[in-house]
Amino acid sequence: MARQLTQEQYDAIAWMAQPKRGGKTYDELAEIIGVHRSTLFEWKKNPVFEAELKRQMVRNSQDKLPELIESLAEIAMRDGNAAMAKLALQINGLLTDKVEVETKDTGSTDIDALKARIAALKERPSDTE
Repeated sequence: MARQLTQEQYDAIAWMAQPKRGGKTYDELAEIIGVHRSTLFEWKKNPVFEAELKRQMVRNSQDKLPELIESLAEIAMRDGNAAMAKLALQINGLLTDKVEVETKDTGSTDIDALKARIAALKERPSDTE
């Protein structure tokens, strides 16, 4: 079972998911939340805390994604930036990094036939001799 986060951890996440921690230092955050500064850094090492922090950052920035994606194309065209063009194409599903391989599996492989063929090839005289 996954470990649950405390209310203090959720409060810390709410602040830490904002740009520049909502304008607060770690000392100020610790005081607001009621924990020691080092506790915030310990929480950041916790995989459950880290995952929730990332989810909150995504939730906070979702409203800005359309403008961000639009700006990628504008920057790519204006500056001739190939990396931005590639990213814009990838985001829109027009360029992928994956390679699709189609295999035709008959479902059965004759192991004995393969062993016999290997043995026959081993017995064949070499061209280098």
